[in-house]
Formats: sequence, C-alpha cells, structure tokens
Amino acid sequence: MDLDDVRVVVTGAGRDTGLLIASAFAARGARVFLSARDLGAARRAAEPIRAEAFRCDLADPASVREFAEAVRARTDRVDVLVNNAAQYREGEISDDEVEQIIAGGATGTVLLTQHLLPLLRRSDRPDIVTMISGCGEPGNHRSAAHPAFYAAKHAQAGFAEILSHRLRPEGIRVISLFPPDFVQEGPRVAGSALTARSVVDCVMFAVGQPRDCFIREFRFEQVR
Repeated sequence: MDLDDVRVVVTGAGRDTGLLIASAFAARGARVFLSARDLGAARRAAEPIRAEAFRCDLADPASVREFAEAVRARTDRVDVLVNNAAQYREGEISDDEVEQIIAGGATGTVLLTQHLLPLLRRSDRPDIVTMISGCGEPGNHRSAAHPAFYAAKHAQAGFAEILSHRLRPEGIRVISLFPPDFVQEGPRVAGSALTARSVVDCVMFAVGQPRDCFIREFRFEQVR
C-alpha cells in the first residue's frame, strides 16, 4: 500500500504500539507527526523513521492546543489521526493518576480530535482511528486495568460512536479498535495472546480500503 505524502498524526508514539503504528505509516511513504508526553522520547522515536516529533500531554488542554497548533503550522491537512495514547494502570493508584488517566483518555482525545478536525476536513481521504481497548466494551471485565482506565475507554467509545454518525455524511471515516490486553511481541499463532503487530495490521488494512468502505469497528475474540 503506497501512502506517499499522506499526512498522519499519531499520539502516544514514543514507544510500543504507537511507535509501531507510526513506523508502519512512515515505511509506506507517509509524512508522520508523532507525539509523546516526553519530547525526548518523541524525538528518539521519530529520528529513525524520519517523522516529526512533538510533545503532547493529552491530560493537559494547553499541551493539546499547542500540539494541534504546531501541526497546523507544518501542514495544510491531516489525512489520518490515530488516537493511540493511553495510560494503563493496575492495582491501587493515586488520585492524581486517576485524574491523568481519565483526562488524557477522555478529554484529551476529544480536544485533539476537535482541534484537528478542520485539517481532516481538508483531506480527500480523512480517517480518525482510535485505539480504544476491550475495556471500552459494555460488560467487559477481563482486564486487570484500574477502573479509571475502563472509564476513559468507555468515554472514548461513546465519543467515537457519535463522531462516526455525524461525520459519515462528510466522508470522514471513524475507525475504532477494541483489542483485549495484548503483548508487544509473540508468535502470532492461534491460541496465543494478540500481538501489537496484529493490531497495527488492522489499522493499516482499514485505512487502506477504498473510500466507499467504512469499517467502523474491530472487535476481537478473547484468549480467556
């Protein structure tokens, strides 16, 4: 799939799944704008794939606005926005961590999408991809994630659902993924845990479809 000069924004791309997503787009010729809460991590991730690095703390509205403004200063459109950033926690956590998880996953996702929507509307192939998690599915209780993470992911799911309905007439595809807890590396065989690379392959498949194909969601079977 040739994505030459496709403009892609990926949040939470300093490492792991976000970096894999950014790398997959860059390898296909896309111009990638990636962010992380730590600018140093963003720069280290961006250098080998020739992406552009930015700091963005989604739990901080001012940081979200600064990131969106920086992207607007460098491109006249965004073709793909990948809302990937998330703070996963288990066990007992502090009040501040609860606030960070919900603010980043819920408020931050809404604000960044809202700020970049004018640039997405200038694209002839606009996609909004959100890495939600199985924790955003009604009745899901399989993850050991803290309830705050569940709350943030349910907020993302609700946002993506109404966004899909309202933006469909404009030709903007809203694609949501609901993977269970997955591993970064693994054998990728039946019976094994879902891997990050398999999740990334789903993203690349969805954005590569013709514009009459609106894949709204990816739901995954559980290993357990």
